[in-house]
Amino acid sequence: MFLQSNVFSPILSFNLSKKLQLWLKLATFCLLLAYIGYVLQQQPFDWTQVQTQFQTVRYPERWAALLVLLAPVNWGLEALKWQLLIRRIEPVSFAGAYRAVLAGMTLSFALPAQLGDVAGRVLSLRSAGRGAAVGASMVAGGMQTYVTLVIGTVALAWHLHHVPARQTPAGGWLLASAAVLSGLGVVFGLMRRRALNRLARWRRVRRFAPYWAIAGDYTDAEIGLGLGVATVRYGIFACQFYVALRLVGIQAPDHELLAGIGVIYLLKNMVPPINILSDLGVREAAALWVFAPLGLLAPVLLTATLTLWLVNILTPVLIGLIWVWRLNLATE
Repeated sequence: MFLQSNVFSPILSFNLSKKLQLWLKLATFCLLLAYIGYVLQQQPFDWTQVQTQFQTVRYPERWAALLVLLAPVNWGLEALKWQLLIRRIEPVSFAGAYRAVLAGMTLSFALPAQLGDVAGRVLSLRSAGRGAAVGASMVAGGMQTYVTLVIGTVALAWHLHHVPARQTPAGGWLLASAAVLSGLGVVFGLMRRRALNRLARWRRVRRFAPYWAIAGDYTDAEIGLGLGVATVRYGIFACQFYVALRLVGIQAPDHELLAGIGVIYLLKNMVPPINILSDLGVREAAALWVFAPLGLLAPVLLTATLTLWLVNILTPVLIGLIWVWRLNLATE
């Protein structure tokens, strides 16, 4: 089985306390469900409300078509980012990169943390350089995370400034933390080779050096190009969120919706996948909290987020099943 491969065994073993992580994830998931349940207790889910709201939408078929059509663009940009980063190890076609991304999404439903996404991409390669490919996959994910962090920080600053209910010490600390992390990302990018070399000397993590070493091999131009693709992709899936909100008839000023979407993705970024259904529940709870001051109906808002999940996550996962069976599962 590929999880027993020498490529992945060090990653799986880098787990100080699996039970502690499991309990933390379960606790977080329960808190999210409790918050969603609390909101729905205040506003019980009523399909009549959803249908009534939907009937106010002009040309709903156009919004639905746009939402669906943007999905392959979204994951196509992720495939392009992967193609650009993996070419240092093994040149792959865009179609091959796309298949690898979909296979990774499918495996993410069955494997812990981000291991499924990494496995789907790495096992799609023909070469023996899978250790470095693991690092390339981490770089690809790190780029998307960093773009989400930076844009989310700006969105959070706007949100806190324009929504008095959010002007709390907790909100201020969250903004300060996000801003500091954004700044540290720039510092790390400029000093990444030196930082990685020093990290490789640390005995406790030295065995993982082959995975992250490739991050220091990329040129500034390659890093910039990857971040550019990640930024465009962020714009696509943020646009999809906006389209999903409009599809169900949510009416609010565009700047409030777009800022709210940025904050939602920022919060979602801070919570790792905690269940076999990827991020299901995280986006929903974040959306209910962020948009609460706007007075949006909870059932309608949940319909929008679940629709987005079906289009952007579940559908690609089902398609990815086709490619999972064709992965190169040979161990090294």
